Amino acid sequence: MHIKKIGHCCLVIDIDGKKIVTDPGMFSHAQDALTGIDAILITHEHQDHLHIPSVQALIKGNPEAVVVTNGSAGKQLEAAGIPFTLAEGRGTVEVKGISFKAFDCRHEEIYGEWGMVQNTAYMVADSLLVPGDAFFTPEIPVETLALPVAGPWCRLPDAIRYALAVNPKKAFPVHEAMITKETRGLIHSLPGQILKDAGIAFTPLNEGDEGTF
Repeated sequence: MHIKKIGHCCLVIDIDGKKIVTDPGMFSHAQDALTGIDAILITHEHQDHLHIPSVQALIKGNPEAVVVTNGSAGKQLEAAGIPFTLAEGRGTVEVKGISFKAFDCRHEEIYGEWGMVQNTAYMVADSLLVPGDAFFTPEIPVETLALPVAGPWCRLPDAIRYALAVNPKKAFPVHEAMITKETRGLIHSLPGQILKDAGIAFTPLNEGDEGTF
């Protein structure tokens, strides 16, 4: 599995030549020009994960791409005339030979019930866990974890504890667009220092970086 980080939680995942874009949100723009995309995966409706103009641009450049998301985000897509494949609860869908296993879970608290929309974590190809805005631990093995490391709901100590609870073989950071690349030192270095003692290989990725997982 080869992963390129576009920005924040937007990734391009290449699995045996099939390409998946995750969470094309408003904090990144390079996704708008991508081509050769087979699927678009959206964990929830917040604009840093679902930016309708970006999805429209992706569909225009990739008319055969299938959008996979939950019902709440699906309502926004439906209002914009964008078709989607529903994957929520504990359902599994397959798109062009790639499986997407859904795990509805509670969005982490921002403040009280503010912003508590439906959040769905997804296991992609039985390997990569994309949790959205949740510290969700599935009861199945995880090969690679897209680890949220910063945000109004995300403290770094909690992120590290979450990674330890999931116990993947590999992890890399997402959800840190609100922290500039120049000031991400501790956010990207501390998890690696701690997780390696648990046998978890942590690879820092910034916008434009790529890695094989």
